[in-house]
Amino acid sequence: MNFEEIYSTYGILTLALLAVIAFTAGFIDAVVGGGGLIQLPFLLINFPKIPLPVIFVTNKIAALCGTAVSAARYARQIKFNFKLLGVISFFCFIASFAGAKIINLINPDVLKPLILVILVAVAIYTFLKKNFGAAHTKNLSENKQLLFGSLIGLIVGFYDGFFGPGTGSFFVLGFVFVLGFDFLHASAYAKIVNCITNISALIVFIKDGNYILGLALIMAAFNMAGSFIGSHMALKRGNGFIRVIFLVIVSIMIVKYGYDVFADWKK
Repeated sequence: MNFEEIYSTYGILTLALLAVIAFTAGFIDAVVGGGGLIQLPFLLINFPKIPLPVIFVTNKIAALCGTAVSAARYARQIKFNFKLLGVISFFCFIASFAGAKIINLINPDVLKPLILVILVAVAIYTFLKKNFGAAHTKNLSENKQLLFGSLIGLIVGFYDGFFGPGTGSFFVLGFVFVLGFDFLHASAYAKIVNCITNISALIVFIKDGNYILGLALIMAAFNMAGSFIGSHMALKRGNGFIRVIFLVIVSIMIVKYGYDVFADWKK
């Protein structure tokens, strides 16, 4: 199905709504990750005639464009440990590539109960511990930072390659909880690393041509606009603002995964 067929089948209103959703997803993703929890379900629900692999890759292209914009914004104002960032990015790239390669061999539904438990625990902990992510809390040795960073890259990178929704939020969580970053620096690192995982997964998928360029370009334009504004707000308003958005996104993820797990149990 090409873009002309999509336009004639679904109409201008659906495409306009998609633009709004892409902008919103870009804004949220730039602040704390999780934009895919909004953008991808909209595509799945409103474009039922488009094959799943095509929707997945088209969404990835748009998400990469938006993430690249916010990553560039953060890079101009946040001081990075480039050695740590490089190690995390390397393991993310490898793990995301592997996840994309074996996407047909693993049923992501088996992981949903575990993900749900983790998210509930995270939400409760973040809500009760008011200073969680408010400041840099750990002074790990360089070797420990590199070790823990590589593990975060492997686990979350793999998840992004074969599944994906909420990847940015999981990176933020890992950087705050394991490495002791504040929310602002965690979000900045997450944007850079998420670009790497998206690129790695797209290397596997895009060569097959399973995407709709016109649709991807519309989503990308509005996703980039949302990402630009979202990253500006995060940098301007800081950790308190990001913490609130993080709690909102984690709550949405809990509802989504809770519904998925409940639906699977009923089958």
